[in-house]
Amino acid sequence: MTKGDDNPGGADAGGRKPRRAVRPKDAASLILWREGANGTEVLMGRRHRDMRFMPGVLVFPGGRVDIGDYHARPMSDLSPATRRMLEISSRPTQAEALCACAIRELHEEAGLVMGRIEGRRESLFPDFAPLHYLTRAITPSDRPMRFHARFLVAEAKHAHGEIRGSGELEEIRFFALSELHAQPLAKITTMILDEFSAWLALSPQGRARRQLISIQGRDDRRPERR
Repeated sequence: MTKGDDNPGGADAGGRKPRRAVRPKDAASLILWREGANGTEVLMGRRHRDMRFMPGVLVFPGGRVDIGDYHARPMSDLSPATRRMLEISSRPTQAEALCACAIRELHEEAGLVMGRIEGRRESLFPDFAPLHYLTRAITPSDRPMRFHARFLVAEAKHAHGEIRGSGELEEIRFFALSELHAQPLAKITTMILDEFSAWLALSPQGRARRQLISIQGRDDRRPERR
């Protein structure tokens, strides 16, 4: 598997059906958003057109959790609400690793930093405080690549730096929600965008009290048990 193939947005791709169900790998994606001239915008990048699976589709920055994500040293704590929501489907240390993964992938794939970078090794100290939990999705069992992906949300004002590609994604920029209907999107990405639009319409109090959803398989949208 190449590095670009570990983005959860590419797991809709199909490919040869495995003989046995593949265990989903923990993954995280970050929806970075802002208000622009044409309404709400989200940061997305395009999968390379020479990729084997789903070339050219738009995805959020994201990828698999690495061992190093468990050893990240955050500069701030998760909000109680975000931690509580993440821990419905993950252990406490795993919840923090998922957040570290999302912020690391933002830096690696888009060049933006949410936190600070220090030292000769340019270590990333992630800023957890701005993160909100949106939802989670598990790839269908008949896929050769499977992810248990958690989708997190943060306002773009909390990230700094200039957007630059690392070779993993092309055309990384903020896309207005209103223009995404004309773009190639995986079905799961469309569903996540619907969840994000519903989240955005709520008050801060409503976001904290809302019924959480998980997406299982292709389109099975289930209420979470708290």
